[in-house]
Amino acid sequence: MENLEELKKDPRTSFLAIEYEKLVKQESEVQEMLNADSSLKELVSDELKGIEEQKENISNQLTKIVKSAEEEEKFPNNLILEVRAGAGGAEASFFAYSLAEMYEKYAERQGWEFKKLDTSPSELGGYKEASFEIKGMDCYKKMRFEMGVHRIQRIPSTEKSGRVHTSTASVAIMPIRKKTKLVISPDDIEMELSRSGGAGGQNVNKVETAVRLIHKPTGEAVRCTSERTQLKNREKAMSLLVSKLEAKKEEEEVSKISSERKSQIGTSDRSEKIRTYNILQDRITDHRIKQSWHNIEKIFNGELESIVDALQVESEAN
Repeated sequence: MENLEELKKDPRTSFLAIEYEKLVKQESEVQEMLNADSSLKELVSDELKGIEEQKENISNQLTKIVKSAEEEEKFPNNLILEVRAGAGGAEASFFAYSLAEMYEKYAERQGWEFKKLDTSPSELGGYKEASFEIKGMDCYKKMRFEMGVHRIQRIPSTEKSGRVHTSTASVAIMPIRKKTKLVISPDDIEMELSRSGGAGGQNVNKVETAVRLIHKPTGEAVRCTSERTQLKNREKAMSLLVSKLEAKKEEEEVSKISSERKSQIGTSDRSEKIRTYNILQDRITDHRIKQSWHNIEKIFNGELESIVDALQVESEAN
């Protein structure tokens, strides 16, 4: 086994790797005995066969663990969801809020943890922007195709003439990976502290626990208010910032080779218009796979499985 030393360093594989190494040593010792005295061949053949079977068994277990780790690195079970109102004024902020609620209900159906990191409410009750953390099995694998611009067409309650209004909201899905190659210099980070708003007890409102981090070279900024202490919010904000910067880098790399991509489902372009929600016709259309679904009320209530499954199938087919 070529990478035995690396496997010994990984806590997930160290025990099996050490056992495998012991078997290799044992096999070598038995083989030396046989080389020294060929009359022992019949005596040790069963022992060598047993060692080989044990090595194969451990090797198979190690392969499964490594593949599982690679899969989790590619599709981590932890992500940041960012929803931002686009064109359309107040209607866009209402739509952003509806999308956030839809994803929260979908996460609940999947048994995932859904946690609010920071929100910027609009005056009339929607979201200008909001960020959330989602944890759970296959959350990034299932949510990754939600990234892009979502568009809604409906008649606002304030519209007396019955004119259909179109507004948009953008969704960003950023995986949180356990390993990162990104190195951020402390000198490149500017930190701002403020009081967390909303519920959370007297302490939250009196102490500056909310943390905003700005990455000076790119201008990317994140804010976290979900935790009760400044330190915890700073750690969470740093994790969010790394995810945003990695997503931005990946987006730039993908855009360079986008013309060569066979798949019609983009996963790294938050400016791509991906879906239209037509309220009057009770129809949702995903433009990437040119497929439509009805019963918008159920879908806004978190029943996204049919859409997610269709996107997964299309992605795997390409």
